[in-house]
Amino acid sequence: MRTYHFLQLIVWTWIFQMVDNSPLQGKDNIHLRKRIVNLKKDDGKMLHRTKRGWMWNQFFLLEEYTGTDTQYVGKLHTDQDKGDGNLKYILTGDGAGNLFVIDENTGDIHAAKKLDREEKSLYILRAKAIDRKTGRQVEPESEFIIKIHDINDNEPKFTKDLYTASVPEMSGVGTSVIQVTATDADDANYGNSAKVVYSILQGQPYFSVDPESGIIKTALPDMSRENREQYQVVIQAKDMGGQMGGLSGTTTVNITLTDVNNNPPRFPQSTYQFNSLESAPLGTHLGRIKANDPDTGENAELEYSISEGEGSDMFDVITDKDTQEGIITVKQNLDFEKKMLYTLRVDASNTHPDPRFLHLGPFKDSAMVKISVEDVDEPPVFSKLSYLMEVDEDVKEGSIIGQVTAYDPDAMNNIIKYSVDRHTDMDRVFSIHSENGSIFTLKPLDRESSPWHNITVTATEINNPKQSSQIAVFIRILDINDHAPEFAMYYETFVCENAKSGQLIQTISVMDKDDPPRGHKFFFEPVPEFPLNPNFTIVDNKDNTAGIITRKDGYSRNKMNTYLLPVLIFDNDYPIQSSTGTLTIRVCACDNQGNMQSCNAEALMLAAGLSTGALIAILLCVVILLTLIVLFAALKRQRKKEPLIISKDDVRDNIVTYNDEGGGEEDTQAFDIGTLRNPEAREDSKLRRDVMPETIFQIRRTVPLWENIDVQDFIHRRLKENDSDPSAPPYDSLATYAYEGNDSVANSLSSLESLTADCNQDYDYLSDWGPRFKKLAEMYGGDDSDRD
Repeated sequence: MRTYHFLQLIVWTWIFQMVDNSPLQGKDNIHLRKRIVNLKKDDGKMLHRTKRGWMWNQFFLLEEYTGTDTQYVGKLHTDQDKGDGNLKYILTGDGAGNLFVIDENTGDIHAAKKLDREEKSLYILRAKAIDRKTGRQVEPESEFIIKIHDINDNEPKFTKDLYTASVPEMSGVGTSVIQVTATDADDANYGNSAKVVYSILQGQPYFSVDPESGIIKTALPDMSRENREQYQVVIQAKDMGGQMGGLSGTTTVNITLTDVNNNPPRFPQSTYQFNSLESAPLGTHLGRIKANDPDTGENAELEYSISEGEGSDMFDVITDKDTQEGIITVKQNLDFEKKMLYTLRVDASNTHPDPRFLHLGPFKDSAMVKISVEDVDEPPVFSKLSYLMEVDEDVKEGSIIGQVTAYDPDAMNNIIKYSVDRHTDMDRVFSIHSENGSIFTLKPLDRESSPWHNITVTATEINNPKQSSQIAVFIRILDINDHAPEFAMYYETFVCENAKSGQLIQTISVMDKDDPPRGHKFFFEPVPEFPLNPNFTIVDNKDNTAGIITRKDGYSRNKMNTYLLPVLIFDNDYPIQSSTGTLTIRVCACDNQGNMQSCNAEALMLAAGLSTGALIAILLCVVILLTLIVLFAALKRQRKKEPLIISKDDVRDNIVTYNDEGGGEEDTQAFDIGTLRNPEAREDSKLRRDVMPETIFQIRRTVPLWENIDVQDFIHRRLKENDSDPSAPPYDSLATYAYEGNDSVANSLSSLESLTADCNQDYDYLSDWGPRFKKLAEMYGGDDSDRD
C-alpha cells in the first residue's frame, strides 16, 4: 500500500512539471486533458484509475484599456465539453461578475471595466465546470491568476513640494547639501516606467544634483554668505530613465549659506573722544564704541579690552552682549587737579575665532580713546570713611570725646564748618565745634540705656553751602561699675516642717546691669546686723550662685509660718557695688518625699477643729436657707399687683403743670372745640391703662342726642353717663373740659384779690430779690393809696 502511494506521488509530480513547462501560445488557454495511469500489482492484475489535471498558465492584461469593446482575457475548456452545450462554466474570485465576466457556454473570459495596476496588480480567480443536467461538477474547482501589465501612466512625485537646506559658506566643491527623493507609482519590474533620473533646472552654476541618488552638492568653491545668502534650486525627476516621452515632476529647494567666522572686526574710525566730570561716580558710562563684523551670531560676538598703559587703571570697558558695543566706564575717582586728559587704546576681538581662517589675518582691531576730565566744585572730603570714638559713661557734660576733619579738594581750599545732623541725635546728647570738628557731650551718658550712639556729622563749605559731605561717627559708651547686683528673679522659697538640718531649700542667682571687661564675679554673705542666723545658712557656691541651707531639724507653722532672710550681695569691680536682698521663706506641710502640700496656718487650724462631715452639713444648711429666701421673694412678688403702665395719664393726686397761660375761648389753636360740637369725632371709650382689668365690660353705646343741642346740656349728659357707667373708675378723678361754664359759687382763690382781706400782706421783701423782681416789687410794695 505504501509503495502504491509513493508511485502515485511520482506520477503527479511529473504531470505538474509538464504543465508548468508548457509554452504560452497566442491568447493563453486553459485546457483540461485526461490521463490514465495504469498500475500493476505483484499479482499481475491491472488497476484502472482516471486522473484529470488542469494545465494552468497566467493571464496577462494591460491596464488602462481605452477600447470600445470589452477586453478579451482568455478561455476555459475541458475535455468533457463535447460542444453540445451540456457543460456550464462558472467563474468566482477577485472581481468575478463585475470586473471579469465569463461566457458560461464557451468559457471565454472578458474584462468588463478599465483596470488600474496601481490600485490592484493581481487577481486570483477560481473556475468550475458543471453538468447542466445533473448539476454535478465534471472537473474539480481550481485557481488561476490574472496579472495586470503596467503602462507608464504615472509621473514621478517628490516627497515634499518644498525643501529647505543649508550649507556653510566657503565650503569646497562637492559638499553635500541635501538629498531629494521622488517616487513613481508605476511597476519598477516591468520596463523603465518607474526608473527615475534627477536633473537641475535652476541653480547652476552654484549647485549640482546626482542623477541617480538626488543628492544636491555645491558646484562653486568659496561661496560667501556676505555676498549672497539665499539660493533657490529647482530639481526635475523624470521616468523612463530620462528618455524622450518620459513623465516628469519638479520640486524647489531653498538653500541658505550659513555663516562662518571668516571676517575680523574693524573699527569704523581710529580715534574716539569723550568727556567726564571729575565728580563722576564709579561705574559711570562715558560713551560707546563699536567695531563692525559682517559675520552673524556667535561669529560676530566681540570682546573689548583696554591695553596696558595710560588710563588702564582709571577706566574700564565692558561689552554689551546685545549690541556688541564697548562701554567706557569710570574705574577710579578722577581728579582734575591731578590729570586732565587720558589716552586709552581699546582692542576689539572675536570671541570664537575659526582656526581654518586664521590665515586671513588677526581677528582683532584697535582704536584710540581720548577722555578729557572737566573740573567741578567738589564737596569737602573727610580724612576717614567713618569714625569710631569711645567714652566712659561717667564723663562730665561738655567733655570732648573726639574730632573729625575734612578738607576742600578744590584749588580754592574753602573754609569748612561742621554740624551734627539732628535727625541722628534727636535727644541732643552730643554737639560739635563748627570750626575744628571737636565733638563734646551735652548730657550725661548711660551705657545701660544706650551703649552705642550713631550720629552723622556734616561738613559744609562756607562760600558754597550747597557743597557738603556727611560722615558717620560711631560712639561707644564704656561701662563704669555704677549698678549694684540684685536677685535675678523673685524667689518663692519654702521649707518643710519635717526638714532636716543641712538640707538645701533654695539656690539663688543674681544679675548686674554693668558689663565688666573681665566678666561678673559675685559674693554672698549674711548682713552684718545678723551675722549668725539660727534657722538658715547662706553658702556661696563660688559660681555666682548661693545656696540656702537649713540649720535645725523641724519647723512649726503654728509658731512661725514665715521667715525673712536678708542676703548681702556685692561684686568685685571698682568701685565695689553691693545690695541686700531679702528672701521670704514660708513653712509648709510636705509629704515624705518633700513635696509641698499646704502653707496656710488657718487651713491647719480649720482642719484640726472641724471634721469633713461637719463642713458638709454646714454647707448644706447654707444652700437650703438660700433656696427658702429665693422662694419667699418670688411668692411675694407674684401677689403684688403692679400697674401695667406708670405714666402721666394717671391723674390721681397729680398736678399737671403748663408753662403758658393760654388764650381762653378765643384761642382755637390750642384746642379744637369742634370735637365737643361734633361728639361723633371722639375716640371710643378706652379702658384704664395703669392697672390690669379684672373683667372687660362692653362699652355701652348711647343714642345720639347731640343734634341741635347746647354744649352745656351735652356735658351734663356725659357726666350722667359716666356716673352710671359700671366700668368707670371706683375712685375720684379729675376730668377737664374746654368749657368755662357759669360763675363759680366759691370766691376767687387768686392772691391778687387778697388785698381785700382784713390783714394786708407785706411785700417789701420783693425789693431785696434783685432787678428781675423790680416790677413785681413796685406793684405790691407801694403805699395803700397806690394800691387803691
